[in-house]
Amino acid sequence: MILRSLTLDFFRNYPHFEGTFSPGVNVIWGENAQGKTNLLEAMAYLSTASSHRARYDKELIQFGVDHAFVKGEVETRDRTFTLEARLSRGARRQLLSNGVKLKTAGELAGVLNTVLFCPEDLWLIREGAAVRRRFLDTCICQLRPRYAEALAEYRRLYEHKTRILRDWGEHPSLLDTLDEFNLRMAQTGALIIHYRAHFIRRLGEATPAIHRDFSGGREELELGYETVSTVTDPLAQPRAILEELLAHQQSHRRAELEARQCLSGPHKDDLVVLLDGLRARQFASQGQTRTAALSLKLASREIFFQETGEWPVLLLDDVLSELDGKRQEYVLKRITNGQIFITCCEEMELSRLGDARTFHIRGGALVE
Repeated sequence: MILRSLTLDFFRNYPHFEGTFSPGVNVIWGENAQGKTNLLEAMAYLSTASSHRARYDKELIQFGVDHAFVKGEVETRDRTFTLEARLSRGARRQLLSNGVKLKTAGELAGVLNTVLFCPEDLWLIREGAAVRRRFLDTCICQLRPRYAEALAEYRRLYEHKTRILRDWGEHPSLLDTLDEFNLRMAQTGALIIHYRAHFIRRLGEATPAIHRDFSGGREELELGYETVSTVTDPLAQPRAILEELLAHQQSHRRAELEARQCLSGPHKDDLVVLLDGLRARQFASQGQTRTAALSLKLASREIFFQETGEWPVLLLDDVLSELDGKRQEYVLKRITNGQIFITCCEEMELSRLGDARTFHIRGGALVE
């Protein structure tokens, strides 16, 4: 899987950008706040139609401009795809693949898979559950189109239900629609739990060996999945999970009305990371949490390869500079396959990276 080229118009701080990339290692360097991360953000956007730094698409459009454009030429499965994203402040975005409009972001699944690793991800273990859910969602959306559709639908239903619970005291008639929203949320929530459980099982098979190798055999890593308490088997078929979600909703109905908050559903799920049997979030050192986060990211990359037979495009956003020498060498040793983009503030020793192509970025432009 190769991203051959990228074109940007008015995306973040780029009035215009055109770049053609090596199928191996690409180093994007320049001083801080010049636009290196924005390039990787655009690449990742073509994978899932979402940004790891922006909640709304309008945040990706350059100030003072109403439209932005992202295009990538991708080679995968012995075919060439042209992916396009047209963003607008005043209208819905348009996603296209080879000139054909896509109905949902889920249709991007499998065309351009990316694994993005930025400095904030080194805190993946220590942060709240929302960060780990986002990690899971980003991975699964690229592998399972149905999951991407269910997740988008669940988020839409969650926002509607939140407004009902917030405003029902002033507008009691809103409660007439609550049962319908509960049913639809349980249906989509059952799919989400089912897919998350199966992906976490795959992570649980791939991550421990990487972490064991990374830590020199000194630590054992385990993964678990925390979801709605009534769900007895998250790996079960969605139909079975649906009944358990409906039971949980019913038992929390009064509490939700009183709290005016949505208290039932997979929007509070968590990926649990254990080191030697203890929760890493509470008990692991900074070095241990960084090693565990790196192991999760590298494991997700290997799962992509197992699923598709192609390495996903790896995006390392100024991560190596955050690691000590031992961890740098370990990461570089594990990423010898596939296409890689690395951002840094100074030109790296290219001998460590093999035959790398370099790009110097200054002020939202490529310096020739």
